[in-house]
Amino acid sequence: MILTHDVILSEIKKGNIKIDPFDESLLGAASYDLALGTAIRIFTAQKEAYPVRDDANFAHITKLIEIGEEGYTMKPGETLLGVTKEKITLAPHIAGWLEGRSRFARVGLMVHISSPFMQPGIDSYQVLEIANLAPTPLTIFPGTKICQFIFQYCEGSATYKGKFSGQTTP
Repeated sequence: MILTHDVILSEIKKGNIKIDPFDESLLGAASYDLALGTAIRIFTAQKEAYPVRDDANFAHITKLIEIGEEGYTMKPGETLLGVTKEKITLAPHIAGWLEGRSRFARVGLMVHISSPFMQPGIDSYQVLEIANLAPTPLTIFPGTKICQFIFQYCEGSATYKGKFSGQTTP
């Protein structure tokens, strides 16, 4: 069941949803807009094929950088990892979905390529898999309301304890 504006506010007041920092003006009819933070992880040029296995460590083929108000210009076809400015904490009976916003999809910017499901009980900043599918360079800026989080109730309770639990950087 997708949570709507008033239910999300009620769950925030109960402490079952925490968004830090929280700005009520970013709460829509059934989602909350999240902004791009300043840390991004860009892929470095590799001559050898990267082995995609269960133990893959993307840190070996990427470089963590900070972007300022001048933004970062993505080349056509470029993919990078970003992180939200906001930290999301969910109770064990609430999960969510991270989705891009149509205004950016319409110019060829994919904000979350894969893995949009956010497990119940998460307590982390959200990592974004950003890709420029446009035939032209696109500049992204920290603070831009780049994606939205959709909340839903779970049947039962669980808490995510996986590899990326508590993640703070992309």
